[in-house]
Amino acid sequence: MSVGAPRGLASSGQKPIAEILHPLSAAEEPISVTVGGDKEAGLTNGTPVETSSPASASSLFNRLQLDDDLEADVRDPYTLTETRDLFVTVDDPKKHVSTMETYITYRVSTKTSRIEFDLPEYCVRRRYQDFDWLRIKLEDSQPTHLIPPLPEKFVMKGVVDRFSEEFVETRMKALDKFLKRVADHPVLSFNPHLNAFLSAKDLNKRQGLALLTKVGESVKHVAGGYKLRARPAEFCAMGEYLDTFSQKLGTIDRIAQRILKEQSEYLTEVREYGTLYSSWAGSEEELQRPLEGVAGCVSTCCGALEEQCENMSQDFLPVLREYLLYIESMKNVLRKRDQSQAEYEGRLEAAVLRKQEDRTPIPVEVEKCQDKVECFNADLKADWERWQSNKRQDFKQLLIGMSDKNINTYEKSQAGWESLITLLQEKQTEDKTSETN
Repeated sequence: MSVGAPRGLASSGQKPIAEILHPLSAAEEPISVTVGGDKEAGLTNGTPVETSSPASASSLFNRLQLDDDLEADVRDPYTLTETRDLFVTVDDPKKHVSTMETYITYRVSTKTSRIEFDLPEYCVRRRYQDFDWLRIKLEDSQPTHLIPPLPEKFVMKGVVDRFSEEFVETRMKALDKFLKRVADHPVLSFNPHLNAFLSAKDLNKRQGLALLTKVGESVKHVAGGYKLRARPAEFCAMGEYLDTFSQKLGTIDRIAQRILKEQSEYLTEVREYGTLYSSWAGSEEELQRPLEGVAGCVSTCCGALEEQCENMSQDFLPVLREYLLYIESMKNVLRKRDQSQAEYEGRLEAAVLRKQEDRTPIPVEVEKCQDKVECFNADLKADWERWQSNKRQDFKQLLIGMSDKNINTYEKSQAGWESLITLLQEKQTEDKTSETN
C-alpha cells in the first residue's frame, strides 16, 4: 500500500500529505470554525452546504427536513441489507434499600437468534452504573464509532428526587432508548461487552474498566504535541453543524423549561381559582348551579393543563436533552478522528525527514496509521448518516406528538367552557319561566 493522503482525506478534497509537508501558504492555513457568523453549515450526505443563518431558534425546525420523501431518500444504509435479530427492552424499575445505599434496578429483557448468544432469551437486572460501564467499554473498544448517550447521572439534590416515580420513569425510558440504539447498530450490537451486559448474571466490571485501548493510547502519545494541519472540509462542516444545532437546541430547551415553570405556577393559581367558586356556590343558593358549573369548567381546564405539563416534562424535554448529549458524543468522535489524523501526519512527517537524512524506508507503522484514519473517516460518515436519519425521525414524531397533545389540551378546555355556556343558558331559561309563572 503506498503512503499518501488517506482515501478519506483525498475524497474530501484535501491535498495529499506529501504536499502538506511543504510550508503552508495563506490558502492552506488550518481551518478555523466560526459559529454565529453570516454562514451556517448544513449537511446533505456529509457534504457542506452554505445557507443563511436562521433568524430565531424556532426557525430551526424549518430546517429539519421532516417530509417523508426526503426521509426515504436518506434511509439508513444498513436497514436495506440487514434483518433485525436482536431485541432488547428496559422496564420494571425496582427500588433496593440496604444499610449502605439505596438504588434502582431495571429489568433488561433480550430476545435474539444470534449464534453469539447461548440462549434465545435473557432477563437480567441492571442499575444505572451498569449501563455506564457498558457505554465506557463501547467507547474504549469502538473509538471510531458514535456511542449513543446515557441520561445524565447526577441530579441536583433538593431540586429533583431521583427516587420519585416521575424521575425513575423518565430515566427508564432514556435507558431503554440507549440500549435499543446500541442493539440496532450494525457494529456495536456485536460487541462482546454488550453480550455480557445482556446475558451475564453478574458483570465483572473491574476487569479493564480503567484501561484505554491501544488505539487511544497511541493517539494521545503521538498526537499530543502535534497540531492538526487541516481538518477535511466535510468534517469541518459536521463540526459547524453540531455547534449551531447545539446552540439552537440549548435555546429551545431553556425557553421550554421557562414555559413549563410558568405553566406549573399558572396551574397552581387556576386550581385555587376553581376552589373559590366551589366555596362561593355553598353560600349562594340561587347561583349555586352556575358557580358549580364554573368550578367544574376550571377543574376540567386544570386537568388538561396538567396533562400538557406532563407531556412537556416527560416527552418533549427529554428528547432535547438526549440530542444535546448526542452532540457532545459526536464532537468527541470528531476529536478522536482529528487525533488519529494528527498521529498519521506526525509519523509521516518524521518518516519523511528520516528518509531524507539516511534513506530509511517508510515504516509499516505509518501505513497502519493511514489505515486507522481511513477507518475513522468511513465509520464516522456512516454513523453520521445514521444519526441524521434517526434525528429526522425522532423530531418528526416529537413535533407531531406535541401538536396532537396541544390540540387535545385545548379541545378539552373548549369543551369545558362550552358546557358552561349550555348550563348558563338552561339557567336563564328556567329563570324566565319562573318569572312568567
